[in-house]
Amino acid sequence: MRISIVITGRSYHTASHWPAEVEVPDGGTLDDALGMLVAQAGADARLPPSCLVAVSGRHVGTVGSHKSVALRDGDELTLIAPVAGG
Repeated sequence: MRISIVITGRSYHTASHWPAEVEVPDGGTLDDALGMLVAQAGADARLPPSCLVAVSGRHVGTVGSHKSVALRDGDELTLIAPVAGG
């Protein structure tokens, strides 16, 4: 299954080393996709636990604490880095 990746929020302009999509085996989950995303991005890549996570427009929690979600081919995984300031 192909899962599209969208990264936005603080430092989104530095997300160029992150892949635009990941290939997840049939029956894959959000945790599978997150693991593959980090693996493809490289050894220094990490996702802050406070990043919000949405699957195809549905908020499911944060990287550090999210619902277990089964993925479907064509889903969009959105990661929203926290933004602070006024």
